[in-house]
Amino acid sequence: MKNSLNNELAVCGFAAVKTLEKANWQRIKRLYFTSEKAPLFGGLCKKMAGAKRPYNQVKDVVELEKLSGSVHHQGVVAMIESPEILPLNSDITSQWIEKKESAILLDRVGNANNLGAIVRSAAFFGVQNIVIPLDDAQTSITTSSYRVAEGGMEFVNVYSVKSITKLLTAMAGKMVRIGTDLNAREKTTDLKQICEGKSVLIVLGNEEHGISDEVKANCDHLVIIPFAGMNAGEEVPKVDSLNVAQAASIIMYEMNK
Repeated sequence: MKNSLNNELAVCGFAAVKTLEKANWQRIKRLYFTSEKAPLFGGLCKKMAGAKRPYNQVKDVVELEKLSGSVHHQGVVAMIESPEILPLNSDITSQWIEKKESAILLDRVGNANNLGAIVRSAAFFGVQNIVIPLDDAQTSITTSSYRVAEGGMEFVNVYSVKSITKLLTAMAGKMVRIGTDLNAREKTTDLKQICEGKSVLIVLGNEEHGISDEVKANCDHLVIIPFAGMNAGEEVPKVDSLNVAQAASIIMYEMNK
């Protein structure tokens, strides 16, 4: 939940706040917790006191619900300055290419929980860069995505672009551009061979329609996650597709296998 007046974002969930404490506690402007969680944040409270920043033990969890806008606060809420999502530029992508870093490009993924789960998997598999379009259909960094990321937000960089197509065009011949498609001939099991030693841009589509035809046309490879019955000649899976966050985890695993 954002506090527009103070330009703050509520970070809630035990793992998210604990990781924030370990990775960069200085970002925390205010801290609130229940009596049950108080012993687990004693060290952070000392740091907050030394920095003359407020922290409070709440009497009622309703206070945490109001701060975070969620009942899933897990007994602790940290208020941080709203994260700045930097616009992606050629200097940044040049560094990716030089260092052979990879990135996840989201094509209008609208569910904040899915974004959080993708961030969590990206942090786990060491993919440090996520790109989101400046589109009303695309979710951004929210309290929910922060919580679901389970601390992963501290280990990834999130950038924005005005046009997915322009980015893909600019990366032609510089990064391997890979999208997903149920009609693809290549499989995700081929990704290690496709990606090895290269800078890769993985495009993930939205929850209902996947990546757009225009985006597909600007990919070097389209891959499909093998489904049950595929090797037996079945043409389509029993359900339309995997959840986008699940698909992201499989793709990143295959890249790093």
